[in-house]
Amino acid sequence: MNWKACSLLLLSSLLSPMALAAPTSQLDWATTFGSLLFVLALILLLAWLLKRMRMPALANQKGLSVVRQVAVGTRERIIIVQAGEEQFLVGVTPQAIQLISKLEKPLSQEELASSPFANQLTQLLKKNDKN
Repeated sequence: MNWKACSLLLLSSLLSPMALAAPTSQLDWATTFGSLLFVLALILLLAWLLKRMRMPALANQKGLSVVRQVAVGTRERIIIVQAGEEQFLVGVTPQAIQLISKLEKPLSQEELASSPFANQLTQLLKKNDKN
């Protein structure tokens, strides 16, 4: 055998595993890239769902709770917040949270269960107008 034939035989034996590995390598890259895109899309979907569901913060919220709330606009709310033994009437907009009034006498559970929040809010606002 001459050196050209030997080199051609050697080159073909070296290239044949590479030729077989090339499609597999491309397939591995495609699978990896597809998996990465799937995981990123899943993370974004879960973040969007969490935002839409408005899950409460996972932090400890002892002593602070929303007693009642009423929508007064598309994104505006009036809320009664209980902080310890005190209750506050708060206005909430996308830009700010504003304290409207501190309730001198916190609403009892019976009062909250018996009348709708809108009636209680009207009574509280009338009381504040008189003062």
